[in-house]
Amino acid sequence: MTIETDRDIYNPKDMSICSNDLRKIRAVDPCLTLGKNLLIALFALFFLVFGIEALVGSFLLKNPLEFIMYFFSASFMVLVSLVGILYPVLKIHALYKTRKHSNDST
Repeated sequence: MTIETDRDIYNPKDMSICSNDLRKIRAVDPCLTLGKNLLIALFALFFLVFGIEALVGSFLLKNPLEFIMYFFSASFMVLVSLVGILYPVLKIHALYKTRKHSNDST
């Protein structure tokens, strides 16, 4: 059983409906981007402190199975928090680096 269509799906004639059309990209406010990145960093910093406290607290446990679970979950929380802090730092660095190069060229 075949379905007949009146258009060619491999060579579309109407290319104006392209999803990567540069005219549809809107400019993003740099203050909004900076605020979003700082908010991510603050949440990550909170969870980093919480993860370090959980990591220290895991050493006070007497049961070895509880220690293993608590230790690895706290370590994972610290790892994710460090990535959450590193991400905004790198994004902000890249933003200011591109601004510096664009100001130098003009």
